Amino acid sequence: MDRLEIMRLKKEKARSLFRIFMELSKPNILSLVLVVTFLGYYLGNMGIGSIEILLYTLIGTAMTAAGSGSLNHYLEREADGYMARTQNRPLPAKLISPYVALIYGILMTIGGSILLLLKVNMLTGFLALLTAFLYALVYTPLKKITWLNTSIGSIPGALPIIGGWTAARGEINAMAWVLFGIMYLWQHPHFYAIAWICKDDYKKANYKMLPVIDPNGDRTMRQIFWHLLLMIPISLLPVIIGSMGIIYLLGVTIITSAFLFSAIPLAKNHTVENALLLLKASVFYLPALLIIIIIDINI
Repeated sequence: MDRLEIMRLKKEKARSLFRIFMELSKPNILSLVLVVTFLGYYLGNMGIGSIEILLYTLIGTAMTAAGSGSLNHYLEREADGYMARTQNRPLPAKLISPYVALIYGILMTIGGSILLLLKVNMLTGFLALLTAFLYALVYTPLKKITWLNTSIGSIPGALPIIGGWTAARGEINAMAWVLFGIMYLWQHPHFYAIAWICKDDYKKANYKMLPVIDPNGDRTMRQIFWHLLLMIPISLLPVIIGSMGIIYLLGVTIITSAFLFSAIPLAKNHTVENALLLLKASVFYLPALLIIIIIDINI
């Protein structure tokens, strides 16, 4: 084997390891966390503010989120092997040692929190560590205990937007809690749509997701609609407390109403296709909200 071939194999191995660690970091969730963190930061500053603080905030948050994602992989490695959509993940597929994933998760979680503590502020670092703790060590085991895991897991899911706010402001005020409320409510239709699509897989893994214990879907649909209906008044609070203007009012009314209407087909006919429609609407909602906020602040 010549030198060029050895170098090529080393590069392929490095790329393979990079892909494995990226998957352990849960890139889809990581991307969502960064979007909502930026949203909180942007609103906290009413603009970009300090680029340096923003970068440290996003890097530290990304590290902590990646770490908690890896810890989730470690804790769910056996259950992942039962589900078709997760059995090819690095740990059930035996692409990497569970202990490597555990160490990576711990180091990234602690490292990201320390970076935020030192370069942003103590409150933001604490919130990042609290988010990782609640996600990995509270929400993850609750998935096998109670269907309320979604409501409890939505707490760490909503904390990053407060983390973005505290990175900008150094404090938590009424507007920060409004943002938390929007994110908390948004997660219910989003994750119930996913759970409805994947309910057979969740059943194999013995996860107590609501669609698993509610085969006819009535309770699941009620939960989806209650949380969507609550999003309407909560999303209007920024206007009431004077933080947002008319553009936000019009924009958020349109996208929240569209989000609500996207759930109607699923309520009428509990098909995977209709659940996918709701899921797509939920994915559209957050970037649309960010764009509306940016326009409102800058006009």
